[in-house]
Amino acid sequence: MESQPEIEDLEKKKKKEEKAKAKELKKLKAAQKAEAAKLQAQQASTAPKKSERKNLKRDGDENAEDYVDPETPSGEKKQLSLKMAKQYSPSTVEKSWYAWWENSGYFVADSGSSKPPFVIVLPPPNVTGALHIGHALTTAIQDTIIRWRRMSGDNTLWVPGMDHAGIATQVVVEKKLMRESKLTRHDIGREKFVAEVWKWKMEYGGTILKQQRRLGASLDWSRECFTMDEKRSKAVTEAFVRLYKEGLIYRDLRLVNWDCILRTAISDIEVDYVDIKERTLLKVPGYDHPVEFGVLTSFSYPLEGGLGEIVVATTRVETMLGDTAIAIHPDDKRYSHLHGKFASHPFNGRKLPIVCDAILVDPNFGTGAVKITPAHDPNDFEVGKRHNLEFINIFTDDGKINSNGGSEFEGMPRFKAREAVTAALQKKGLYRGAKNNEMRLGVCSRSNDVVEPLIKPQWYVNCSNMAQEALDAVMDDENRKIEIIPKQYAAEWKRWLENIRDWCISRQLWWGHRIPAWYVMLEDDNLREIGAYTDHWVVARDEEEARDVASQRFKGKNFKMSQDPDVLDTWFSSGLFPFSVLGWPEDTDDLKVFYPTSVLETGHDILFFWVARMVMLGMKLGGDVPFRKVFLHPMIRDAHGRKMSKSLGNVVDPLEVINGVTLEGLHKRLEEGNLDPSELAVAKEGQVKDFPNGIAECGADALRFALVSYTAQSDKINLDIQRVVGYRQWCNKLWNAVRFAMSKLGDDYTPPVNVVPSDMPFSCQWILSVLNKAISKTVSSMGSYDFSDAASAVYSWWQFQLCDVFIETIKPYFASSDSAFASERGFAQATLWVCLDNGLRLLHPFMPYVTEELWQRLPSAKDTMRKESIMICEYPSIVESWTNERVEYEMSIVESAVKSLRSLRATMPPNERNERRPAFVLCRSEPVAEIISSLELEIMTLATLSSLKVLNDGDAIPARCPVSVASENMSVYLKVRGAINAESEREKLRKKKDDIQKQKENLTKSMSASGYREKIPPHIHEENVAKLSTLMQELLSLEEASQHLETDIALDVSAEENA
Repeated sequence: MESQPEIEDLEKKKKKEEKAKAKELKKLKAAQKAEAAKLQAQQASTAPKKSERKNLKRDGDENAEDYVDPETPSGEKKQLSLKMAKQYSPSTVEKSWYAWWENSGYFVADSGSSKPPFVIVLPPPNVTGALHIGHALTTAIQDTIIRWRRMSGDNTLWVPGMDHAGIATQVVVEKKLMRESKLTRHDIGREKFVAEVWKWKMEYGGTILKQQRRLGASLDWSRECFTMDEKRSKAVTEAFVRLYKEGLIYRDLRLVNWDCILRTAISDIEVDYVDIKERTLLKVPGYDHPVEFGVLTSFSYPLEGGLGEIVVATTRVETMLGDTAIAIHPDDKRYSHLHGKFASHPFNGRKLPIVCDAILVDPNFGTGAVKITPAHDPNDFEVGKRHNLEFINIFTDDGKINSNGGSEFEGMPRFKAREAVTAALQKKGLYRGAKNNEMRLGVCSRSNDVVEPLIKPQWYVNCSNMAQEALDAVMDDENRKIEIIPKQYAAEWKRWLENIRDWCISRQLWWGHRIPAWYVMLEDDNLREIGAYTDHWVVARDEEEARDVASQRFKGKNFKMSQDPDVLDTWFSSGLFPFSVLGWPEDTDDLKVFYPTSVLETGHDILFFWVARMVMLGMKLGGDVPFRKVFLHPMIRDAHGRKMSKSLGNVVDPLEVINGVTLEGLHKRLEEGNLDPSELAVAKEGQVKDFPNGIAECGADALRFALVSYTAQSDKINLDIQRVVGYRQWCNKLWNAVRFAMSKLGDDYTPPVNVVPSDMPFSCQWILSVLNKAISKTVSSMGSYDFSDAASAVYSWWQFQLCDVFIETIKPYFASSDSAFASERGFAQATLWVCLDNGLRLLHPFMPYVTEELWQRLPSAKDTMRKESIMICEYPSIVESWTNERVEYEMSIVESAVKSLRSLRATMPPNERNERRPAFVLCRSEPVAEIISSLELEIMTLATLSSLKVLNDGDAIPARCPVSVASENMSVYLKVRGAINAESEREKLRKKKDDIQKQKENLTKSMSASGYREKIPPHIHEENVAKLSTLMQELLSLEEASQHLETDIALDVSAEENA
């Protein structure tokens, strides 16, 4: 028992000797490799120059046709050239793949599949639309999600559809009719006009869905639908009838946003607001001369009983023809004597009561008296209801003064009447002047007409209870059914739904879903106008059902029926889209399997107008929320942060980015638009400034990747086309990486089924470990909808780790047929293949075309059934055995040394920068010295060195070598020709010392702050202590480097003096 310690000591000694022996062998091997690298470097310097190699190739028997893809019949798998083209070409690469994917049925979902469903409904673009950059962003994000989920094993369904876009489409066809036939829709009648719209839809509509294919959108075209096709129309009718029967749809006389050109009510989202600071002249459709806005006109109303006058002011003086009261504040002592009195209307003698209203009137604003026009102002409408006032409409549907406005003004367009009323007030001595007034003017986004508040009978949806359910679905922490991403929009959701008003769903258009309501005109009705009696409306699925309902309600009476001529708001049918596209109201297999859908991805600008309405209707009619997540993408602006506008010339057409366009081509697009000459000149100037050379051909892959990368930019994306061009150049880098691989793998290479990193060279172990990290980061970021982070993780691995480091470090293995590298060559080939196979699959959802093309060129693994397409392969997942933190740490030291050596090289004269030079690494710790020694070849290769020597503390440092402090444990020196630049080197060291000193001071200050130890967790404190120690060591290293520099400078000065 007493000899036990001696045995343990012997074992320890033996282990120590073995460790030392292994270390020596490792050093020897590294030295052999370094020698081999040196020899290759010398061979490279005597090799033919690049231009000579080119000439040699030209003189060879190279066949140009070997680099050209054969023509592929449409729908068949793309036929690839025998050899890879030397340059990446987007138009060549992105040709033929889509038709084959679609023809192969890869996009089609199976309602009978046992895989977990993942469903997205494409926000239906307008049938009139052409692809714009917002659509491209939507497509890029959604296709990235769908392709990732498909590769991850889900039963993915991405439903394409189109919206009939009531107003937009009607306007387009009306303009076409006027242009071609000089006719209005009223000239040809409703039936013929609707037939014209359908004809236009068949001929021109849906261009946008065809353009989606160019972007690579893997939509299930077998389920394509249109909001006015037979099934969706049936769903719309059913929804209206059910909601009406539940008492949630009703008819009422209320104020609406009225467009006098289109002669219809419009929704809030179709109203754009123009901010006017002062008197401004604006063009208004239907008027030959500009109309004045931004002016507050004052005039007086005579008071009855000889009480004098009361002065009011308005920005819309023509509406005084419909005034039915004057409001004052009940506590305003100036008017206390007028309580219960009347004013007299100067043009028709109408008695206008003086009403007290503390809600509307601010006694400190203006005269403290407000004219009340209940039929033409939202605030006045509420006053009218509170005080039971008369509601007098003075406008016709096309914006002219009607008979209620008086014979003197009847028939006048409203803004002509504005001038006439002002003149008439002046004539009567009632005009009290005008002054500049800041205001917001509502303008219809479709017609550019100034919106007129008008009182009209309309159909409404009672939203109160449905809105509360939709609110709870997002905000109820204990039973949350929908997650909104980014989270900040949940507050906006809350604000909208807590203040919701009932939804006006009727539109006075001809194109759209006709409202399924019929007015019953009884034979003995006194009033013969349609809608005169509210209880005479019947709602039904068709006319036959309506007749049955009417017969029951009006038993024994003779009647005639006529269907409401109005159509439904487009948002009503699109609000049903998540379940109507799956077959609702029928109980289809699709509805059972794919509803609720998984995620809605759209712009944050329609959170209320569309998203909230889908949730309300989905919960009420579909029985559940329509989607589990809502991802809201930012709005796209130009590179300067400006909203994209045709008049600024900064609108970006995605197809022009994909295909490329000259400056002349951009100008031509503007000329084909409807800009007036002055706007056209400004727009062209903008294009010259932003795109002086046009837009280079970028391809769909580069555009998609750029757009997805941009999604981290809060609520706006400032799109710089040069960034897209940068990603197109990056595609060329991918292309060259695969070209390099193919040249090293050879034609007959068969990749292994799996790889064992522990048997491999250092760089192979490292690239597999960091590939694992890239896979993990990409998958987790995709899962949390951080698409920008996911794109960044894939990009960084390909660019900075595979191309910049790994491919460079393995080049010496292939530089000669030296048997010393035979084993490394084999491992490098296997690793290269594994990296490209995983890397292309990792990147595929973002860049479908180039990844498919490159993946198809990779050789197949032995004894495995290769999938026909990359898009149906498995998405990469982590391989535990690949992770190696030690190797990653060692590579970080290598990269630190290489970065410092490269920074020294960058300061050399341009003609010397590419020369291989000797370098030295001063290591201040044994572990770092061991790592540098064992990885000499990697450092020499990456830093383009002719030799590398490791120095320890106490070793003589070579003279006349510029220095860079890589870390607290390592400084690097590079041998240069001649004397070093003293001032440049001093400045470099001074800057670095100042930076480190500042970091040290800031950290010391924060650690000395009051309450630091109480507030900071222990692990953070430990990290800070370690960081402070590192900074202090770096300062010592920099001081040492400074001393070495001064010694070198002194030697140079001495040499000069002795010369």
